[in-house]
Amino acid sequence: MARVMIADDSDAIRFVLNDILTIGNHKIVAEAVNGAEAVEKFSQTNPDVLLLDLAMPKKDGLTVVKEVMAKHPSARIILITASDNQNVINECLKAGAYAFISKPFDFDHVLKLITEVSPK
Repeated sequence: MARVMIADDSDAIRFVLNDILTIGNHKIVAEAVNGAEAVEKFSQTNPDVLLLDLAMPKKDGLTVVKEVMAKHPSARIILITASDNQNVINECLKAGAYAFISKPFDFDHVLKLITEVSPK
């Protein structure tokens, strides 16, 4: 079981991810609706995995990845994106994100990545 934080400005996406993670026996320790809140709540809850939307208000995904990795170098971040902007995705991966999931996402793929990236 992983302790997971969900950061996405879409209520619907957070709801779906919450369901997927609950079915997969993972614990949601925090949710954030913008990038600034994501950075703050990550520091407060120190989740095993951060599911992070790339396009969010206040701070975009790349900024969040950089700030979280600067403070928590062992953070495990999985990006969630509807964007096909490979340059931004690559920048996030270079900054420390583990992987990305394209929207709409596959239930099994989400759970597989959470298991792969979670501390053993």
